[in-house]
Amino acid sequence: MSESSRSVDTTVDVGVAAGFRVAVSVEVNGTVVERTVEARSVLSDFLRGDLGLTGTKVSCELQVCGVCTVLVDGRPVSSCTYLTADADGRSVTTVEGLSDGQTLHPLQEAFVDCMGLQCGFCTPGFLMMSKALLDENPEPEHEEIVEHLEGNICRCTGYRPIVQAVEQAAAQQRATAAGRAGGQGEA
Repeated sequence: MSESSRSVDTTVDVGVAAGFRVAVSVEVNGTVVERTVEARSVLSDFLRGDLGLTGTKVSCELQVCGVCTVLVDGRPVSSCTYLTADADGRSVTTVEGLSDGQTLHPLQEAFVDCMGLQCGFCTPGFLMMSKALLDENPEPEHEEIVEHLEGNICRCTGYRPIVQAVEQAAAQQRATAAGRAGGQGEA
């Protein structure tokens, strides 16, 4: 086959290349947000740039470090590669959504208590991955926590305090749930 007879697809998605914009409606930390965004924009840029939620950090931009982790419909995603358009009609929780504005989430308290953070850059990603784990399994074994967090990178803590913080938060949540269950029969 000669060079001239080969069929080569040289088409380009002109809409994306030209800055095509799409409307999205996303529930972020309990508040519905409607915006028009570039079709190729990623969720981390939307959260940080458009909404000013700078707790979500960006580092590798390759789904390798876990720093940018947020929850979409309760499942962890790498917001550095997750398209904002794919979040349309979904619920997104960022680290800012863990606290009620007055009281820290048990995971946040445990990270402080156990010194599970030093510089803090990776902390939002670890918190969101840990929340996803505890939402799915409120009684994880030590090994399950380690395995669940293995995709997150920290250069400061050595990981032990982070795992201890998740164990402490799990124990606190179980104790709180047991206290609520024990008080249901009382009048």
